[in-house]
Amino acid sequence: MLPTPSTSHVNYDRIYEPAEDSYLLLDTLVLSTETAFLKDRFPPATPSPLVLEVGTGSGVVLAFVTANAETIFGRADIATIGTDVNPFACEATAETVRVAVTEQAKVGKASGRFCDCVTGDLSTALKHGSVDVLIFNPPYVPTEALPEMPTHSEALGSASRDNFERDSRLLALSYAGGADGMETTDRLLGQLPDVLSKRGVAYVLLCKQNRPQDVLERIREWLGGWHADIVGTSGKKAGWERLCILRIWRP
Repeated sequence: MLPTPSTSHVNYDRIYEPAEDSYLLLDTLVLSTETAFLKDRFPPATPSPLVLEVGTGSGVVLAFVTANAETIFGRADIATIGTDVNPFACEATAETVRVAVTEQAKVGKASGRFCDCVTGDLSTALKHGSVDVLIFNPPYVPTEALPEMPTHSEALGSASRDNFERDSRLLALSYAGGADGMETTDRLLGQLPDVLSKRGVAYVLLCKQNRPQDVLERIREWLGGWHADIVGTSGKKAGWERLCILRIWRP
């Protein structure tokens, strides 16, 4: 069993704490079906894959992928990058990846190359057609409305009397998904045809209330012959949540 990256340095007052959804992504990416798919999709003789995690939070998923590139891809020469609207999450992610890579080096195992985690909205900071693997654990909880997106200066606001309101909004952005919990996810899905490379694949987490089967049918109707399948499930209920992972790709 591969170790889960340490996030003991993360301040969970302002950053989403790893939970069942995070661990489902880790478990899915190391399923034999997915490692076989990715190794076939990105064989060693091809250019190094660029892996993007959108909404990194603590960085546990991106750190896991970076540190275990050899197991997941059959090659260690991957490059990883993250984005998050929360600048504190970006800082935490960089440290989480650094710790995970250092631990791998101690036991003589090669890791992928972490490029950066940048403050940005979904995949808009990335060049079109540049991403080979995109991973997204979205804010999927149905809510009446989405929290207002803070500006970078607001997110970093130093006035102590504003800290509680700021931190509450940053946390809300990590789970509040608006109508059907799909408003942010739908925006990201709309960006996939542009940001993914021709060999690109996306892993997107959904809950039962997001109507995964409806999402699958919509994606399969996209122009260009897109495929979508459920490749991982939580296999149990967590309150009203029942989680699944969609793999989205073009043949």
